[in-house]
Amino acid sequence: QVQLVESGGGLVQPGGSLRLSCAASGRIISIFSIDTMGWYRQAPGKQRELVATITSGGSTNYADAVKGRFTISRDIAKNMVWLQMNSLKPEDTAVYYCNLVVLNMNYWAQGTQVTVSS
Repeated sequence: QVQLVESGGGLVQPGGSLRLSCAASGRIISIFSIDTMGWYRQAPGKQRELVATITSGGSTNYADAVKGRFTISRDIAKNMVWLQMNSLKPEDTAVYYCNLVVLNMNYWAQGTQVTVSS
């Protein structure tokens, strides 16, 4: 069993910044190593899309739309992952979901709303 708790969403003006955090816990990750953690987002009327991922080895992958603006990081010992979002645009508005993969199983947080508007 894995639990993911995320925070940091909110309302920000275009050009502003937000930092999302996600903490994982549960029996499975207390025993087995987490493979990949990442962030996905879903805007109204659109399908969920990948934002950024980071592997256990530290390799990162970003969607083209956020490259150069967003940074994903993780702390292996603390089972945490962050998403630093800079130069936010209205099109970044979405519900952001923290994702974790362990033992080839996907786990999802509840989602946090990010709204970029003036």
